[in-house]
Amino acid sequence: MSRGTLYDKVWDRHKVTTLPNGQDQLFVGLHLIHEVTSPQAFGMLQERGLEVARPDLTHATVDHIVPTANQDRPYADDAAERMMAELEENVRDAGIQFSDPTTGDQGIVHVIGPEQGITQPGKTIVCGDSHTSTHGAFGALAFGIGTSQIRDVLATQTIAMEKQKVRKIEVTGELDEGVEAKDIILEIIRRLGTEGGVGYVYEYAGETIENLDMEGRMSICNMSIEGGARAGYVNPDETTYEWLEGTDYFQEHPEKFEDLKPYWESIRSDDDAEYDDVVEIDASELDPVVTWGTTPGQGIGIDDPIPAPEDLPEDKQDTARRAQEHMRVEPGQSMEGYDIDVAFLGSCTNARMPDLRRAARIVKGRQVADDVRAFVVPGSQRVQRAAEEEGLKDIFEEAGFEWRNAGCSMCLGMNEDQLEGDEACASSSNRNFVGRQGSKDGRTVLMNPRMVAAAAITGEVADVRDLKEVALQ
Repeated sequence: MSRGTLYDKVWDRHKVTTLPNGQDQLFVGLHLIHEVTSPQAFGMLQERGLEVARPDLTHATVDHIVPTANQDRPYADDAAERMMAELEENVRDAGIQFSDPTTGDQGIVHVIGPEQGITQPGKTIVCGDSHTSTHGAFGALAFGIGTSQIRDVLATQTIAMEKQKVRKIEVTGELDEGVEAKDIILEIIRRLGTEGGVGYVYEYAGETIENLDMEGRMSICNMSIEGGARAGYVNPDETTYEWLEGTDYFQEHPEKFEDLKPYWESIRSDDDAEYDDVVEIDASELDPVVTWGTTPGQGIGIDDPIPAPEDLPEDKQDTARRAQEHMRVEPGQSMEGYDIDVAFLGSCTNARMPDLRRAARIVKGRQVADDVRAFVVPGSQRVQRAAEEEGLKDIFEEAGFEWRNAGCSMCLGMNEDQLEGDEACASSSNRNFVGRQGSKDGRTVLMNPRMVAAAAITGEVADVRDLKEVALQ
């Protein structure tokens, strides 16, 4: 087993005891909740006459069902209104801080935690959402959990878990123009598979990762779960600390920043740490990556041919055939030129300021193709305000994009933002499963934000490197 890694250190420091079933009971440093997975857990507490153990270590927002067009209350969707009302009641009764739309701090749970500074290195963080691994970008151990586990954390501020192995993924080399963090993680999942990380957490390391900004690191950690890993993280460094120092929490408590920094430094993986596996990726070889199928692991470089099912491992052949039939693609083709109907720029993977800026540089001075519906959905109200102040909203709207309010939106189609019929979508989100974006016949192509912008403009999957970027100022 691994030794001396950040995972080992943070796990050991939060371990309360080893349970009779062999699992470790861990103290939870931050519990993030939202409107979809928490109501049942609160109901379970009420049935047992229990209270929330640590409301001060719990933070709520609304993201999955919140409308992104008209947010007037009551919501037009009765189910969404009921979920919102129930969350409001639960957090009010428990005394939990709630970033609701009236605060100006609402947004996708994995965007607001980092931007408010409550996501910090060395914490254990849980949330009833599979992409909680996003927070690992700050050197936290962050896990998605189920409803019964949400109940347990609400009641005890602890969780029972089995320790995993640690795989170090070392990424080196300079990224080509047009290639981003999203392409790195899509390539990792393509190489290792959607189940390659089962039983592991991923430590992302190497000069390429170290040179990424925090938003890029979050994009990579966000999709760890798509590769089967239980979590993913990056060791904290000066880039991490610079981000944190500017957040609300540490602006209000500057003394805590200096107090905590030695701890953050101490949890970094040792130079001689031992790993259960090591994988090396040369990022300089990467082209922009797009998916051709119905899992995030079915990806190729924009210039590469779609594989023939018979050339894949036997256990992947049937899945590939079904995926190619659903997506209407043929082996030997490339995805360049694949017609799209919708362009979606958003989600907890790619809806932060640098994502929007990069896409805006492609969009500026151009027009969305006539037959394309294009959306920009900022990841939080803070991102939305900042983008509007910078003039990004104007750039997108002048090009023909719809500018929406913050939320999960078309990533999973739990509100009105959904594909219709067999529409094909160029998406900056994290999953391309059949039905994921609201239509069982819809087709989703995952790609980086600049590639989404290029697809919106050209009406097809295009190599963004063929479109000249425009300065925003």
